[in-house]
Amino acid sequence: MTKALPSVSRPATPGFATFDEPHHSLLIDGDGEPDFDALQTSEDFLVLKRRVKRFILPATLLFLAWYVTFVLLSAYAADFMSTPLFGTVNVGLTMGFLQIVTTVIITMAYSRYSKRKLDPQVDKVRALVETDEELA
Repeated sequence: MTKALPSVSRPATPGFATFDEPHHSLLIDGDGEPDFDALQTSEDFLVLKRRVKRFILPATLLFLAWYVTFVLLSAYAADFMSTPLFGTVNVGLTMGFLQIVTTVIITMAYSRYSKRKLDPQVDKVRALVETDEELA
């Protein structure tokens, strides 16, 4: 048998005018759906989970410690929190404002970390389950 040549304007996809077998990843089940059990145990997915935990756990613990300190000082150190810094601005008001600033800083840091470390790893994990038909 002869093999049809792919068109220059339309590259050949598996199964279209070729006798090539379609490419299937090892993480696709017999129905063509992602095999989630195999995906969750893949090295790329485990690396992704570690990278997420590497940022989320320390950031969450540090922010919670900072927030609990603010709440405890507000509840039990009223004299300290009412200490004026300048004009009518006191320590409590400044610490409350810094809670918002801290949230914005953590959000920006996570966004940057995600773009640099997580997004490339997510692409690798997605590639484990994407078939050639999904890519077209």
